[in-house]
Amino acid sequence: QVQLVESGGGLVQPGGSLRLSCAASGTMISINAMGWYRQAPGKQRDMVARIDRGGNTDYIDSVKGRFTISRDDAKNTVYLEMNSLKPEDTAVYYCNGDVVVPGPISGGPLYEYNYWGQGTQVTVSS
Repeated sequence: QVQLVESGGGLVQPGGSLRLSCAASGTMISINAMGWYRQAPGKQRDMVARIDRGGNTDYIDSVKGRFTISRDDAKNTVYLEMNSLKPEDTAVYYCNGDVVVPGPISGGPLYEYNYWGQGTQVTVSS
């Protein structure tokens, strides 16, 4: 069973910084795209940033120039460096990953599943 566990959330003042981490654990072959999503109260969950295995990144417009997504495949970990934080960045941040896992037959086909972390609260307030 694969698990994604986020850490690094908390309370920060406007203009401050936080670094989120998400570590994947369990039986896996590799991780393809990984991403960060966020959900504010009463709103839908939206993609914030994604990174593929080649290191190509994508961001929503509101965080471009402030947030940086990166990954360390040796540690099965994805990071989100958040700078110049604004109150509107307040949300629960979720990690997401497309994980390749072995099938039930040794030497048989591999399968890709999408997994979510449990979320970490980020609050930007003075």
